[in-house]
Amino acid sequence: MLHATAKTYRNAYAGLSKETWLLSLIMLINRSGTMVVPFMALYLTDPDEMNFSIGKAGVVVGLFGAGAFCGAWLGGRLTDKIGFYPVQLITLIGGGILFMVLGQMKTYPLICLFTFLLSFVNEAFRPANSTAIAFYSKEDNRTRSYALNRLAINLGWAVGSGLGGFLAHIDYELLFWVDGATNIAAALLMWLLLKPVNHKAVPHAGTTMTPAVSAYKDKDYISFIMITMLFAACFFQMFNNLPLYFKKEVHLSEPYIGFIIAANGIIIALVEMVLIYKLEGRRSNLAYIIAGVFITGLSFLMLNLPGMGPLLALGMICLVTFGEIFTLPFMNTYWIARTQASNRGQYAALYTMAWSAAQTLGPMGGAQIAEHAGFAVLWWVVGCLCILTAIAFSRLKT
Repeated sequence: MLHATAKTYRNAYAGLSKETWLLSLIMLINRSGTMVVPFMALYLTDPDEMNFSIGKAGVVVGLFGAGAFCGAWLGGRLTDKIGFYPVQLITLIGGGILFMVLGQMKTYPLICLFTFLLSFVNEAFRPANSTAIAFYSKEDNRTRSYALNRLAINLGWAVGSGLGGFLAHIDYELLFWVDGATNIAAALLMWLLLKPVNHKAVPHAGTTMTPAVSAYKDKDYISFIMITMLFAACFFQMFNNLPLYFKKEVHLSEPYIGFIIAANGIIIALVEMVLIYKLEGRRSNLAYIIAGVFITGLSFLMLNLPGMGPLLALGMICLVTFGEIFTLPFMNTYWIARTQASNRGQYAALYTMAWSAAQTLGPMGGAQIAEHAGFAVLWWVVGCLCILTAIAFSRLKT
């Protein structure tokens, strides 16, 4: 039994390129400092820190998404023009510096301004990174290549969230210094270990390449992007309004909130690669996306169960994690299958922009609902909207 399990895990990780592993290592180091975003709302509303209202905190968190939306568009354009390597390197260094600067801002206007600038630079990294993974992977292991990258993200998320809970208990400003330092460390590792390459596809002699279609003219893809944005607006409640709910309504401590958020990354690290290995190619990408979005909706509805406490909170995180495992890796495979090397940055930018727009609309809208109607109404809205988006995904072409 143990031998069979070990063989399954080994097979799940086999066949991926050295560059894919390096990109994942770089991502792991970068994301191990992910502390500012999950604790931003707590930092801004803490009476001993900024002491802003929930609504004002929601606006600031929403600005992360607004800057990310603009940064993703520029990152996609630059990726198609100059390549994924320089875009990743520049944005990692710039983001690291801006994290440290943001931690020194103590007035509301400056916090808003530097939050936008930080996310603009930081999120320009994502289209370049997605394009790099596609470049270094093969069609038969592409979903696993993205899953490995997500594993690195979630391991880093687990480390960052867990450590962030304890650092926030000591001094919230430490979060900004650590987040910035890991960005710069990731850039240094990339510069040392991953060399620049020709990112443009070169046709073989005697062959012609089909002209690439603009992502902005792909109607089916635009529909996919709009539905994805609605789902992501719901999903982002998990990283901003959900920790706030756990503290203010369920009365959980920051260390425990950090622990259960870290559980999300730990489960993904243990389960996702093997599950993707077993599932990939058996059904359409959309079938798995629909299942994952539906599970995510059920997890948010679970928050309105009576007697919500530490164990139910952990159970909710476990359920939403499996929804995420079914959804996000196959979303990446869905969009990358529609691309060519010359337009991949456009497709990656649109996909990133959908999530970035949701990072604005989701936390900001959710904070307003929570402040004026209560958290129970918020979870009903989010849960039902997830289920509706699952139905919308079912209407798309595979």
